[in-house]
Amino acid sequence: MSSRKVEYAELSSLFLIQGAAMGMWFVPLSTLLDARGLGAIKPFAYATTAVAALVSPLIFGGVADRHMSPVRVLRWLAVATAAAMALAALSIHLGWNRWLILALIQLHAFCSAPSFSISSSIVFARLEDARKEFGPVRAMATLGWMVGCWLVSALAADTSPVAGYSGAVAWLVVAAFTLWLPAVEPPKSDARLSWRERLGWDALALLRNPDHRAVFVVAMLFCIPLAGFYPYAPTHLRDLGFQSTTAWMSLGQVTEIIAMFGLGALLTRWRLKWVFAVGLGFGVLRFLLSAMDGKGWLLAGVALHGASFTAVLITAQIYLDQRVDVAWRVRAQALFSWMNAGVGNLIGFLGGGAWFQACGNWPGARWPLFWGGLAAGAGAVMAYFLIAYHGRGRIVRDTSHGKET
Repeated sequence: MSSRKVEYAELSSLFLIQGAAMGMWFVPLSTLLDARGLGAIKPFAYATTAVAALVSPLIFGGVADRHMSPVRVLRWLAVATAAAMALAALSIHLGWNRWLILALIQLHAFCSAPSFSISSSIVFARLEDARKEFGPVRAMATLGWMVGCWLVSALAADTSPVAGYSGAVAWLVVAAFTLWLPAVEPPKSDARLSWRERLGWDALALLRNPDHRAVFVVAMLFCIPLAGFYPYAPTHLRDLGFQSTTAWMSLGQVTEIIAMFGLGALLTRWRLKWVFAVGLGFGVLRFLLSAMDGKGWLLAGVALHGASFTAVLITAQIYLDQRVDVAWRVRAQALFSWMNAGVGNLIGFLGGGAWFQACGNWPGARWPLFWGGLAAGAGAVMAYFLIAYHGRGRIVRDTSHGKET
């Protein structure tokens, strides 16, 4: 086997295992909390990922850019995430106080939040042409997410803490796998760093570039209605009579994988602007289909999730790798995570919970109103993007980092 094929196999395996570990907790968490009488804290439980993303990705991104190999950073984060996930699952299993359970879920989120942006930076550092190669490699994370969901349903753990225990084991496998990965050393520098630089906040300078700013802001705003999908689509599925909801939710990952394998070819033919626009349009359509409140319509909406997610968020990651200076790329991915998983998801999870409660319990009206509101929000994001982003059709010089975009 050629060295490049071995390298692709390593990077694909990293994403595969990590995707499984993430999916085994994030997807069944909604039905697990409902089954244990903890539905009231569900918006806050999902918001823990956003709170964590406001803090840890930029800090660990700064560490991985300047002080330590990203591979080593990922290894220790995976071990800490495994321990925190197991402890959170145990607290639910033993029926501890709900606020203690929420605190442990928050601890898990702090450990896991930086991990995927760091994994992405490891992969980008070893690709020759990210525009063509990242999509298929990144698809392995989605496949892993699906496998994790299938394992949870196969273990009949959709409403059981076993999902958390299994995810913890998967995170330990991620940690062990990093021992086989070559180190990606940070650039050497003798410069003395300010606290702002050590904490990664200097990455905010990237927002001075108009198109960088448009991509960051649009991705963040896109994540606000998107945050309503994860906690409430499984609940809607159960209301319509579906069982094994964790496995049904993986339908979105099927289209995500298909979209990722086609993304490279699409990016060589279309301007980035139109790839983004199509993804945002799919996002609007996804919520409109869900608002029809029928089994087939909801499954169609779940399926469109994958294509929308890929065309917006994966394309945005590729944009950052292609158009941000190499010395800033880990911090760029970390800032991307901070704005999406942090600011966007925090507003989305808490706002989505409030919106869900505001929609009431009227038979036949709650779900159309809930998803219709999210469709309107996604449509507003699409309109903003079409106005704000220009791309290579208009050269914009990034004076902060000496690059043209």
